[in-house]
Amino acid sequence: MSEEASPTLLDLTSYQLHDLESVELPLSLTELDLTTNRLSALDPRIPQLPNLKKLSFRQNLITDAAIEPLSSSHLISHLEELVLRDNKLKKIPDVAIFKKLLVLDVSFNEISSLNGLSKVSSTLRELYVSKNDVTKMEEIEHFHELQILELGSNRLRVMELLENMKNLQELWLGRNRIRKVNLCGLKCIKKISLQSNRLTSMNGFQGCVALEELYLSHNGIAKMEGLSTLVNLRVLDVSANKLTEINDIENLTKLEDLWLNDNNIASLEGLAKAIAGAREKLTTIYLERNPCAQSPNYTSTLRHIFPNIEQIDSEVYA
Repeated sequence: MSEEASPTLLDLTSYQLHDLESVELPLSLTELDLTTNRLSALDPRIPQLPNLKKLSFRQNLITDAAIEPLSSSHLISHLEELVLRDNKLKKIPDVAIFKKLLVLDVSFNEISSLNGLSKVSSTLRELYVSKNDVTKMEEIEHFHELQILELGSNRLRVMELLENMKNLQELWLGRNRIRKVNLCGLKCIKKISLQSNRLTSMNGFQGCVALEELYLSHNGIAKMEGLSTLVNLRVLDVSANKLTEINDIENLTKLEDLWLNDNNIASLEGLAKAIAGAREKLTTIYLERNPCAQSPNYTSTLRHIFPNIEQIDSEVYA
């Protein structure tokens, strides 16, 4: 009779563990998930797991000092995914030893600077540093392979150092203090979020011809512009801005979702022409809390323009 195969995955999510003394950690492990526990120290056996590829300490009590032993063990140097989301880190951890790292998540910590990212392997594909106290984009120039960059909910004021990220697919910068769009010529990017910033203009996206989703809600944008080249756009969210008219979307024939609610749009005049090319694709449009929504023929006008649409404003389908 053959021996039972050694386990490769150990999931200890939500066990409320304070330590791992009672847990067996087989050397065969390739994935160790310790999400949602009460761990404040690194079990000394973890850096000795030679096959480990994925390690998650998400939602624990890990400090900078607690994670330090991880950076000195060559046995664990093949790690590809390290999740330290929602802990007590105050700086970017030293992960230079991981030469094949693909995913690094240090979101929801107390990190004030991106100093230390220069030591992170250029193999990185996904970087998450959201909900921290970062004030500047720095030490990211070498991430040529990066596909997802999440820096939302920080204190960033300037978009910079993105020039080398030719493979970037998703850029999440919502809830910062950015005043101007600077995408440094990114042509392959598919998703961009700059919601809840301090933008007053939509200019800067013209070169992002592969863009499929654009989120710009809760800014101070007064005019729809710079959109005509974004022919692959499926989702456009410009809600909660200062728009008075609907412009520059005639070329967006693949548009499926259009969010225009909470603006200053006074009239639906010209809307039918603006979305004529997207009539077959468009499934959702929101215009509530605009002056035009107070018109007595508001609903009937929208019904006439969009006879087959699935969702027109939450009030209509309430």
